[in-house]
Formats: sequence, structure tokens, C-alpha cells
Amino acid sequence: MVDQLKAMFPAVTFIPGEMFSWSPDEHKITYNQDDSQCKDQWALLHETGHALLNHASYSNDYELIEMEVAAWEKAKEIAAKIGTTIEEGHIQDCLDSYRDWLYKRSICPSCGTKTIQSDQCNSYSCFNCHSGWQVSPSRFCRSYRALKKDSPVQII
Repeated sequence: MVDQLKAMFPAVTFIPGEMFSWSPDEHKITYNQDDSQCKDQWALLHETGHALLNHASYSNDYELIEMEVAAWEKAKEIAAKIGTTIEEGHIQDCLDSYRDWLYKRSICPSCGTKTIQSDQCNSYSCFNCHSGWQVSPSRFCRSYRALKKDSPVQII
């Protein structure tokens, strides 16, 4: 499949590696060399979707999920062009990992209310107790929530 994608998209560089990822700065996709598993092929198509959509950065959590959905939609288009399909259940499982991550970040550490991200990147504020908290910008780490110093409630 890698050879097919290289021929279809010569502007994208495909590099073997440990995991699947898209690097917008280097315009390259890193992929696991053993793409014999369907899930590996689907991951490669997904990263190719990010590349073709020129995904580079996101300013809030919701935008990240939008980008992930768009990359999967593009991956399905690419799959159709090369005569394969991606199981919808797999796509939803992958998207659920992002939804779960977002949900954990949105829970107020003071009162447990579910909230939405504020205008500031990596910041949340509670509708109920008015606490504010910061979260890690990394989507690859556990969801830690640190209360802001000026929050009315300081108990975690």
C-alpha cells in the first residue's frame, strides 16, 4: 500500500518508523513497516488524509476532533480510489479515544461539572463553581487538570 500511496501522492514523503504519524513541518508520514494488518493500512490512510488536508495545528480541543474526523473522511476517499474500505467501527473506535480524552479534560476538578473549553487554548472554566483550570497541550498524555491560582475553589 505504501508504494501505491507514494505513486499517488509524490509530494508527501513516506518514512518507515515505529508508529504512524503526520509531520506537517517536514511534510512526511511515518509508518510502521509491517502494514499487513488492516488496522495498520487504515492508520496509513488516515495519516495520508491529514497530509492531503494540510493539517498543521489546532487552536482548541474541538478543532482537533474536527481535524480527526476530516482525516478519516479523506482516508475513506483514498481507500475507495485504491479499491479497499475502512471499517466504520474502527473509525469510531479511534474517534472515541479522542472523545474520551476531551471528556476527561472537561470535567471540573473542583465540583465535577462537565464544561467546555474557554477561548484560551488549554484552559477550561466551570459554569457551576467558576473554577478555572489548565490542561496539557499534548493529546498523547494522561488528562491532568491543574486549577488556576485565582480560582474560587482550590481543592483537587
